[in-house]
Amino acid sequence: MHCLWCDQEIIKELNWNNLFQLPRDEVLCQDCKEEMHLLKGPCCPKCSRETAEREICHDCARWGGAPLEKNTSLYRYDSFLKEVVAKWKYRGDYILVHVFKEDFMKRFKALKISKEAVLVPIPLSEERFAERGFNQSEALARLLPLETANPLYRVHSEKQSKKSRYDRMTTDNPFTITTSITQPIVLIDDIYTTGRTLQHAAKLLKEAGAPSVVSFTLIRG
Repeated sequence: MHCLWCDQEIIKELNWNNLFQLPRDEVLCQDCKEEMHLLKGPCCPKCSRETAEREICHDCARWGGAPLEKNTSLYRYDSFLKEVVAKWKYRGDYILVHVFKEDFMKRFKALKISKEAVLVPIPLSEERFAERGFNQSEALARLLPLETANPLYRVHSEKQSKKSRYDRMTTDNPFTITTSITQPIVLIDDIYTTGRTLQHAAKLLKEAGAPSVVSFTLIRG
């Protein structure tokens, strides 16, 4: 086995804890695993932003009674993850989704989401999908054990990564809704930055009948 990121050969260490277990495929070497920094410290209970205290951050306080009830993120957006995400999303290396699989599934299980909930991956515009060849949010949703639906359509616009914070916070809603869902919804996306995109999606879904909308994202920017 070789590391999906650095291609270093992975040598499985045998000890008394794993001696009698079936071998598990490893996708990252130990060095690269140590570069994947999970959010472990005090975080805002509404958006997962790392804070000195476990208090609602300034941005979430300003949202007030926003339609998105809560966001849970997995990793800190540091230089290592920026490289991994860039190769995964923008250079089409789809297999890198498996780098996140184990942690992503484990964290989702810990959330104890209702089995009645539906996963809604944030869609790409048709133009962006043609450019990338896949939707990274759908790739993440496929790792999880709940039904997936696609009730949102996205109008093409400039990439979020190229917008300033002000532009992101004042952008119009890029989504239209194609069908209503009356079950609890978990929005799936790769990166939570300002939360504006997820708030836009949650607003339409709640107006269309969803009783609750939360989000589960890979990275907190």
